[in-house]
Amino acid sequence: MTKQTLQLTPPSTSDPNDSGWDLTLDASGNIAIASPPYALAQDAASECRLFAGEAYYDTTRGVPYWGQILGMAPPLSLVRAYLVRAALLVPGVVRAQAYFTAFSGRKLSGQVQVTDKTGNTVAAGF
Repeated sequence: MTKQTLQLTPPSTSDPNDSGWDLTLDASGNIAIASPPYALAQDAASECRLFAGEAYYDTTRGVPYWGQILGMAPPLSLVRAYLVRAALLVPGVVRAQAYFTAFSGRKLSGQVQVTDKTGNTVAAGF
């Protein structure tokens, strides 16, 4: 009987373009994959965009956009707290901050900055 080893690789995250969060292709024509440390920030930004109850594998995750943000005009400090809490759910994130860069019409834009356990800080827009 031969011994087999199983090599596990960490999950990958797609690398959407900044203009519309659409998939992009790499030079080989494959879906672009973000690499560390940016992948951590991208995962945090994805978590910030997740509506509460939307993740079928864990409906407790997500930001309560429907019930407490959209149509409610909450203080930006409350929205920021929800986004930071969401970013901190990403494995590997030990510190998070959310910054707002624009509020035009009904669209709020910004970035989430996350720090990993080694002290690297990276950012991604949402």
